[in-house]
Amino acid sequence: MKYIFVSVALIIAAIGATGAKEITNGDLIGLPTADVVILGEIHDNALHHIGQADAVLAIRPTAVVFEMLTPTQAAKITPQLLKDQAALAAVLDWDASGWPDFALYYPVFEALGAARVYGAARPRDEVRRAFGDGAAAVFGPQAALFGLDQPLPADQLEQRMQEQFEAHCDAMPLEMMAGMVEAQRFRDAAFGATVVQAYKEVGGPVVLIAGNGHARTDWGVPAMLAAGAPNLSVLVVGVVVAPAEAEQPFDLWVVTEPAIREDPCLAFK
Repeated sequence: MKYIFVSVALIIAAIGATGAKEITNGDLIGLPTADVVILGEIHDNALHHIGQADAVLAIRPTAVVFEMLTPTQAAKITPQLLKDQAALAAVLDWDASGWPDFALYYPVFEALGAARVYGAARPRDEVRRAFGDGAAAVFGPQAALFGLDQPLPADQLEQRMQEQFEAHCDAMPLEMMAGMVEAQRFRDAAFGATVVQAYKEVGGPVVLIAGNGHARTDWGVPAMLAAGAPNLSVLVVGVVVAPAEAEQPFDLWVVTEPAIREDPCLAFK
């Protein structure tokens, strides 16, 4: 099979002269075309998954890569299972996965059509090793391809450690957050490698379903793809909640109402 790569410049042009911008839910059914479309989310927000499903239906991707699935889980999915929410959840052993209620995610699975499903999740013991030994040591021979063999710029590392510290409710020592950043780099590279694998095997467009932290253009999966597969065109759509900052680290973003939940920091108390 011969692959035709589209310049990233074409995607920038498609987004428009104004560059990155907020869009509406309705715009998700008319996104610019790209080899890879990354659809972000906040995991427990039903509105985000409904928007992702609308986008997947419109894009009609050849493959969809899920942060939430391992390759073994993805291999179990059949067209027949996609029609049965309860059976699909049972085959995936979703209730033991730690992810939010499967009912939130099912609209995305229901929208897959003929797309091949890929799981990008790495084993938890590998993620834990990346925390202690560094992403490059665990990732393997392709570590340099995704820039994992290079240290992060000091200012970026500091910012990412601070964001991880706040995400963990200031309940863990700040110095531990360097390991969290390495684990995140490892997972971002794993997601990127799976996207590249999917594109090589079935062509594009490929959709990646992942949390906003992995979707961000400055240091998430898009940055990994820019390093490891620079000829692939990538469009990133984040989905955030109100009130939202005027600038976001995505090409395009949708602002929704937040999910109703308890304060997640209560768990740390």
